Amino acid sequence: MSIRVLICDDHEVVREGLRGLIGRQPDMSVVGEAGTVAEAIETAARSKPDVVVMDVRLPDGSGVEACRSIREARPEVKVIMLTSYADDDALFASIIAGASGYLLKQTRGQAVADAITAVAAGRSLLDPDVTGKVLERLRESRAEDPALASLTEQERKVLIGLAEGKTNRDIGESLFLSEKTVKNYVSRILDKLGLSRRAEAAAYMAKHKPRL
Repeated sequence: MSIRVLICDDHEVVREGLRGLIGRQPDMSVVGEAGTVAEAIETAARSKPDVVVMDVRLPDGSGVEACRSIREARPEVKVIMLTSYADDDALFASIIAGASGYLLKQTRGQAVADAITAVAAGRSLLDPDVTGKVLERLRESRAEDPALASLTEQERKVLIGLAEGKTNRDIGESLFLSEKTVKNYVSRILDKLGLSRRAEAAAYMAKHKPRL
């Protein structure tokens, strides 16, 4: 089955390059293009992509916000953030918004295609060191946020998994927990944070993350 890809970048030359790259892949097709946050959200709703390749910085706002909105509407959509240079804050924000990966624009074409294939299959492109940085940011925010401070270390790890869009099974495998145990953790986390749905976890973390 062909992987449906939406390209979002405000530079036409970048979109053309990605369109050509994806068009050469036998198992992928471009189902839409966008150059702004508003266009990305509208086009994603209409074209129903499996994967969105999203520029971090767009004329009318942040690709991170577009990522969050798209995934809140359709949590099964995978988003790869694309940027011109490495930026810890943007990387952190992308993870919190539920992005599955983060690539530099100078990444070789085949590596981008491989990344699309990987996230479409449910894999994450995030390095364990990156997840560690997110945990450290959460620890820093505990003193400022009583609700986050009430979470145990294990609950914070599960919360990161939720924000990354992982299923209970994926979280369980990464933390060596049963799916039922993760489900119980999720219920406790949502209760402690005053949330009702999993999709609200990413929005909550985005609102309470430091320096973003």
